[in-house]
Amino acid sequence: YLDSNNFTSIPQSFFLGLTNLQTFSISDNPNLQPWSFPTDLTDSTNLQSFQASNSNIKDSIPDIFTSFPSLQSLRLSYNNITGSLPPSFGGSEIQNLWLNNQRSGLTGDVTVLGSMTQLRQLRDNQFTGMVPDSIMSLPNLVNVTLRNNKLQGPMPVFKDGVENDISSNSFCLPNPGPCDPQVTALLEVAGAVGYPMALAESWTGNDACKGWSFVTCDSSGKNVTTLNFGMRKFSGTISPALGKLTSLRSVSLNDNNLTGSIPKELVSLASLQLFDVSNNNLSGPIPEFPQSVKFSHDGNPLLGKTIPNGTDGPPGSKGGTGGSSGSPSGSPKGSKVSAGMIVGIVVGVIVFIGIVLFVFYKCCGKKKHQKFGRVENPEVGKELMKPSVVGSSSNGYAGGFSELQSQSSGDHSEMHVFEGGNVIISIQVLRQVTNNFSDDNVLGRGGFGVVYKGELHDGTKIAVKKMESGVMGTKGLNEFQAEIAVLTKVRHRHLVALLGYCIDRNERLLVYEYMPQGTLSQHLFEWSEHKTPPLSWKQRVSIALDVARGVEYLHSLAQSSFIHRDLKPSNILLGDDMRAKVADFGLVKNAPDGKYSVETRLAGTFGYLAPEYAATGRVTTKVDVFAFGVVLMELITGRKALDETLPDERCHLVTWFRRVLVSKENILKAIDQTLETENEETLDSISKVAELAGHCTAREPFQRPDMGHAVNVLGPLVEQWKPSRPEEEDGYGIDLHMSLPQALQRWQADEGTSRTFDMSFTQSSIPSKPSGFADSFDSMDCR
Repeated sequence: YLDSNNFTSIPQSFFLGLTNLQTFSISDNPNLQPWSFPTDLTDSTNLQSFQASNSNIKDSIPDIFTSFPSLQSLRLSYNNITGSLPPSFGGSEIQNLWLNNQRSGLTGDVTVLGSMTQLRQLRDNQFTGMVPDSIMSLPNLVNVTLRNNKLQGPMPVFKDGVENDISSNSFCLPNPGPCDPQVTALLEVAGAVGYPMALAESWTGNDACKGWSFVTCDSSGKNVTTLNFGMRKFSGTISPALGKLTSLRSVSLNDNNLTGSIPKELVSLASLQLFDVSNNNLSGPIPEFPQSVKFSHDGNPLLGKTIPNGTDGPPGSKGGTGGSSGSPSGSPKGSKVSAGMIVGIVVGVIVFIGIVLFVFYKCCGKKKHQKFGRVENPEVGKELMKPSVVGSSSNGYAGGFSELQSQSSGDHSEMHVFEGGNVIISIQVLRQVTNNFSDDNVLGRGGFGVVYKGELHDGTKIAVKKMESGVMGTKGLNEFQAEIAVLTKVRHRHLVALLGYCIDRNERLLVYEYMPQGTLSQHLFEWSEHKTPPLSWKQRVSIALDVARGVEYLHSLAQSSFIHRDLKPSNILLGDDMRAKVADFGLVKNAPDGKYSVETRLAGTFGYLAPEYAATGRVTTKVDVFAFGVVLMELITGRKALDETLPDERCHLVTWFRRVLVSKENILKAIDQTLETENEETLDSISKVAELAGHCTAREPFQRPDMGHAVNVLGPLVEQWKPSRPEEEDGYGIDLHMSLPQALQRWQADEGTSRTFDMSFTQSSIPSKPSGFADSFDSMDCR
């Protein structure tokens, strides 16, 4: 409670992370610098009361109230809030609402308030429109004050026992009762354009022919004949209620921002002579007005752009539309035939041009690939794949692969060394090092294949991911090459390296560096089954920092910005020194700076999906930040992101952790019981990581930090790691600064071979080949 003080400002991040806030009151602080209603409050899901009257709030009320399922009281009166009521008010549980006496006045209608139980104090604003029946019928309504607004329509009648004040408005009658039919129709027309203030201030009383702006009546003064909204900058739609004004002769709606379709009810107006909707954004079919109607609809590029069927001409060519130039309605039917012929010719030309461009592209593409050194191989498969949606795990190496496309290429297929630097690896070598893909060598299984451990003749280990052709979908060679090229661009100490790949008949294989300690998931959730000691806190926070650095590189330090989209413990692999590397790049997506994309199919794993991604498919780097926050919670608690063995209120880790993240005492109860927490320094470290986890899993993406911030928070908590030997710096003898062609040449030189390759075109880096690869990995024909 901060009421009745002389505060001058509120810090920018004051409300960030207040996950346990229930009541906040800062009313009667008129000396505060103007501030907006805080969107950071979305972290405060337990909020019950927010009081900030007479505290110099400005701007509009943000549409964030679905984040407050427990909010019952909101007092924002005597401020300078503008705009309309947010739609999320309509679904909230707010019982007591005070928004009165804004300096400039709130605007718009009050329809969204129809689900509130104890509506209070909406007086002294500029609300327009009619009071909806939903407000009058609220079963628990106790008190409502709507006085001194610009509300229109019939006077509302509330149920017995409801205390109400509705004075000083613009109701059509001083007593309850229906409005004149013409008044009712015109108010519906006004509602379709949002009850603009120009209409609310002028359209008062129960006679539209007495002083109503934009309306003209006949000589008797009883019937509305003209409605002129031309050039008023109105937004909204055209109301079908215009059809109820049976004496209308002229309707001018030109030069506004109207959308939607033209109601068919207007066609039946017997007296209509002029209907002008030019220069709007209307769409849908063009109605067929009588020949006597001058119908103008220029400047509506979407109007009539429905999908043609049969031999119909393009929209707008039908008889009776009057054209778009304002000429009388009607046009010859012959125009439909000629227009159809024109469309057919245009389509034919476009198809022909497309075929020519496709042939040209294929020819040029073949010439371009020739400089990379073509290798003929009659045994190479005719079906190619591209990583796509995944929800399974194969010990961290299992990217999802789907949509296989069959491409018959006759007797031969072309294989290339791509510009990215990856090498095609002999299938015979992979069979040999995995003991012919023996079950004894299986590291993990996923929905799209199996991961095998391979061992070279000198003892060096690799991981071979073998995709099952039977579960693949359709994607072409170009996309497969592009995916390999992406994987060669992301090279970092804390990202598992792709060493190469193989295509053999219907099989697709990827070769990765081997991580001997398996996945973080095994060490967090299955340590007893694997008979390994549980991770210490020092190991956990060190792993978190490694992951943060790897993902930070993906987001902002690589040649391009990438989004992982499936960050989780089973995709975090550990070496013998328990240093972590992020794996499974099957879902990696390019993310151009300043942009986002919308996915039509979800990728990733439930429990780690950011809310905006799961709800809308919107993908930004912040979806990885959210997943990283979930991983932090798992490191702290030893619990899985989703655990169906627990009660409903505890099975979703993020929801449960938000309730726990209230005090240090609660955090103590949530800590993994295998951790030693007697040390105060350890507890302080856990608290900081818990706070970071809360920020990373904020509901709104803009409230989450970037991964650079996570690195800065975790860095001081981890002792500086220095390799015991310089050659270990990049892990397991892999030199991340050397391209694969350079490495091949060095290996050959070291072993005194005479083989030579023209690899000068390759620029991107690739891990150098472990000892023992020189004899076996030079095969470029997959045999």
